Amino acid sequence: MTYSLQLYTLREPLEEDLAGTIQKVAEIGFAQVEPYNFVATAKELGEALRANRLTAPSGHAPLLSEDQDQIFAAARDLGMETVIEPYIQAEHWQSAEDIRATAEKLNAAARKAADYGIRVGYHNHQWELESTIDGQTALEYFAGLLDPQVVLEVDTYWVAVGGKDPVEILTRLGDRVRLIHIKDGPLTTDTKAQLPAGKGKVAVLDVIAAAKSLEVGVVEFDDYSGDIFDGIAQSLSFLQKAATGQVRS
Repeated sequence: MTYSLQLYTLREPLEEDLAGTIQKVAEIGFAQVEPYNFVATAKELGEALRANRLTAPSGHAPLLSEDQDQIFAAARDLGMETVIEPYIQAEHWQSAEDIRATAEKLNAAARKAADYGIRVGYHNHQWELESTIDGQTALEYFAGLLDPQVVLEVDTYWVAVGGKDPVEILTRLGDRVRLIHIKDGPLTTDTKAQLPAGKGKVAVLDVIAAAKSLEVGVVEFDDYSGDIFDGIAQSLSFLQKAATGQVRS
């Protein structure tokens, strides 16, 4: 399992200096990144990734609201394997009918993506865990409606904010989960309060261990009150030390 960085974490530095920001990410020690809304910047981003020997195995893009062919073409140019729908508003997770409609749209996107040699995934927030459908969380109900080729990227922090145990959710979802977002903090919706991995209330190492089919663990901060480059460096250091047995959950 490898570690990546969701570039939304660095959205402000990227807007100011994309090439320089990508260079800093590489210098911190990341070998992979997860771009977001990458169609407009695909050429510049691709050049920066190649210059710093970084890869982008996954990326976030609004598959259900923007041109899918443009997204998949850009993803293919960037060498992505998986394109993930990152955000579907809370109101779409309150009824079985709405969830079925979303699943059908994502399944259709996955069929189109296959023509580009790309896989489709979905990334959750807290509301998919706060809503219950037929005795299951909306996220688990949704997973049962997805075609086998569609994967999940479980944001483990938002699972906990939604009131569920991420270890239990990952265990129940099983091999549907191929990516996770790794973040930490006080388990509130105050994104500025998020913390480097290992510094908050998430049992990060237990969470990683529970994702048995995990391919990529993606470090992310939705926001941060400190120096964001220091924050991501702390997270990566914690994960690397854990991998060598220097820290334990």
